[in-house]
Amino acid sequence: MDGWALAIPTSVRAGSLKDPEVAELFFREDPEKLFTDLREIGHGSFGAVYFAHDIRTNEVVAIKKMSYSGKQSNEKWQDIIKEVKFLQKLRHPNTVEYHGCYLREHTAWVSVCVIHKKPLQEVEIAAITHGALQGLVYLHSHNMIHRDVKAGNILLTEPGTVKLGDFGSASISAPANSFVGTPYW
Repeated sequence: MDGWALAIPTSVRAGSLKDPEVAELFFREDPEKLFTDLREIGHGSFGAVYFAHDIRTNEVVAIKKMSYSGKQSNEKWQDIIKEVKFLQKLRHPNTVEYHGCYLREHTAWVSVCVIHKKPLQEVEIAAITHGALQGLVYLHSHNMIHRDVKAGNILLTEPGTVKLGDFGSASISAPANSFVGTPYW
């Protein structure tokens, strides 16, 4: 699959960084010292997404917080590893830019591109739809499937670039042979 296969160790205990391949996915800094002014903008079964201020770059970024404690902690951990590996492979103007993943108190903080949120006009919606479709063309050309396209997973940068986000349900194999995502959408 053109180098797009994701090897995910299945025997790794939730939160364990003993495997060097897993450890290299996470930055060591404390995210609470790097990101300030967190404001929740979305919430789902995976956790929550926040606007945050990155004190290193003075930019507004999106932070997706995902807990890997409690019931099914190993499965949650595997999902986090899968999503981080998926995000690291994305290289397209219409997909989110992965900035890094941090761990704090059994929660992964995934940082992605600068985003902007404001009311939209019809012409802007048409441009956003076009950008989202361009992102999907890119994914599909690499045998990748998003599997949860909806308004909440389409983000805009401050200058207005469309970015597909939330790859927690994404699949490398086509067809995916299972149903996930948000049925209403």
